[in-house]
Amino acid sequence: MISRFAAGTAVVLLLAAAPALAQTADAPAAPAQAKAGAKPAAAPTPVDIVSNEMEILDKEKKAIFRGAVDATKGTTNLKADELTVTYADVKQPDGTTKTDATDLDAKGNVVITTPKEKITGDWAKYDPQAEKLVVGGNVKLVQGTTVLIGQELHSDLKTNRTQMTGGRVKGSFLPKDSSGGATKQ
Repeated sequence: MISRFAAGTAVVLLLAAAPALAQTADAPAAPAQAKAGAKPAAAPTPVDIVSNEMEILDKEKKAIFRGAVDATKGTTNLKADELTVTYADVKQPDGTTKTDATDLDAKGNVVITTPKEKITGDWAKYDPQAEKLVVGGNVKLVQGTTVLIGQELHSDLKTNRTQMTGGRVKGSFLPKDSSGGATKQ
């Protein structure tokens, strides 16, 4: 059951493009797309970030958003007091350069919301290359009528494995009745 929670922790998709606010160099359409039957690449989903202030530390390759940070990509939303995005310039096969997020670090009143779940905690760290998310400090994960509470949530989005660690974990599960719906209380 816990592995289902990993699928919904789509924060990996949320800010993978956030450093593009600092700089980017998009490649022209690849010649392979011109081949018969080749499908064009899907247009990237925009990342919208609102905060009270933003600072770019270009030498350090960091973008820092402070104060009531609200970041949305598609149907995934992340809110926090502060969000630091570390990025790197990555050379593409066609010779162009693309800016990719290498680490995301959210602090203070973190809330991650997807269509299927809501995760809250004091902080969150995400490694987009490894596709690993860690949320810590009074973590609460709510998916429908299921609630998990613990100190630290570790989610590997490649393997769909989620684990709560750091002490006692509390779970509240509402079993389905024989008709497939949730049991009424």
